[in-house]
Amino acid sequence: MIVFWLVLTILFIIFATAKLKWHPFLVLILSAFLVALFYQVPLNTVSKTISDGFGGILGYIGLVIVFGTIIGLILERTGAAIVMAESVIKVLGPRFPTLTMSIVGSVVSIPVFCDSGYIILNSLKESLAERLQVSSVAMSIALATGLYATHTFVPPTPGPIAAAGNLGLESNLGLVIMVGVVVTAVAVLAGWWWSNRFLNIAPDNIDALDAPVPESMKTRNDYSNMPSTTMAFLPILVPIILICLSSVANFPGAPFGSGILTEILVFVGNPLTALLIGLFLSFLLINTEQRKEQISDSISQGLVVAAPILLITGAGGAFGAMLKVTPIGDYLGTTLSALGLGIFMPFIVSAALKTAQGSTTVALVTTSSMVAPLLDQIGLDSELGRVFCVMAIGAGAMTISHANDSFFWIVGQFSRMSVAQAYKAHSIATGIQGVTSIVFIWLLTLMFI
Repeated sequence: MIVFWLVLTILFIIFATAKLKWHPFLVLILSAFLVALFYQVPLNTVSKTISDGFGGILGYIGLVIVFGTIIGLILERTGAAIVMAESVIKVLGPRFPTLTMSIVGSVVSIPVFCDSGYIILNSLKESLAERLQVSSVAMSIALATGLYATHTFVPPTPGPIAAAGNLGLESNLGLVIMVGVVVTAVAVLAGWWWSNRFLNIAPDNIDALDAPVPESMKTRNDYSNMPSTTMAFLPILVPIILICLSSVANFPGAPFGSGILTEILVFVGNPLTALLIGLFLSFLLINTEQRKEQISDSISQGLVVAAPILLITGAGGAFGAMLKVTPIGDYLGTTLSALGLGIFMPFIVSAALKTAQGSTTVALVTTSSMVAPLLDQIGLDSELGRVFCVMAIGAGAMTISHANDSFFWIVGQFSRMSVAQAYKAHSIATGIQGVTSIVFIWLLTLMFI
């Protein structure tokens, strides 16, 4: 019955989010109460466990998510995302157009959500496809898979940050970023390989040509003052470099010694401090007469965008905290250890949740909450093991994007693909990315754990 109650809870999450269309925040909170009921958790501890779990995870990474969201919004509003994309294209050149498009997507999606990133870069993608005489379908899949890779693997995207926080890596995001970049490269190459199958295939949804253009789809001409390349990259590169340097400073061998330099690097490289620095750097991109008003408006809008993510993340923390006080961790740990699933277990759970309910962030948050009590039993309780677990959950959370995922419809509509063609091109691409990534992650665990 121990497993039965857990399966029933998972089915409730899938049914409530996918069929009833309830908000994931409410579903995860109700799931925490269901777990308490099913496993007969003492009633006088239920409320405190949920509250502590909710506040605990947000205490670690709540502000990090807020700062990262505001930075991404400012990069989008000021045209910095387009500048970043054009800079990558200039460096890589036109020789491999689909690979260039994949790399552009993977760079832009670090600070910007993949949905927004695709809309922002759609005009650039179409013009590049026309100029280089490459199928827009191939370029669309290359862009979408590039965006999707960093969206699921590399902080400061909220999903990977939340998963890292749930697995106790909130103070070592630098290592998550470094490993995430490596895994992202493999996922990008997998998506690029699949996109090349459509080099000579045209989009088949002609009716979409007359679809209304959303306000957020802008070109360079829509911006009066575009930032320089250096300024465009600073708000995202500086925090990442600082976080990585902090992780290096904390290595057991103390490569920077034990003096004031190490203390400074650890302080400025703390994710909270690093992203706060990035936030102030992003303010420099706003170069208009109403600068103060636009900064205030960007912060307000960023808080609106971040609020649902914070609530889902906190609810996931509450759900995970409730699971930790039940016997499910020990039981599943023993059972899964006997099965020898190891790193594939979090991948399978995340992939099932993603495919069933559509949200990558929900899959990342929910799976990391469920897996946290099982890390020791599945052999991933080391620091690097936890990082690989985040990667495995990310690989599952991209497998697969189909009709219940908003990103699927954005890619299909803006690429003028029919639903059938979008399934063949985009959905299969995300499945290939997820499977390729988990195989690569498994090989990494064999070498380093």
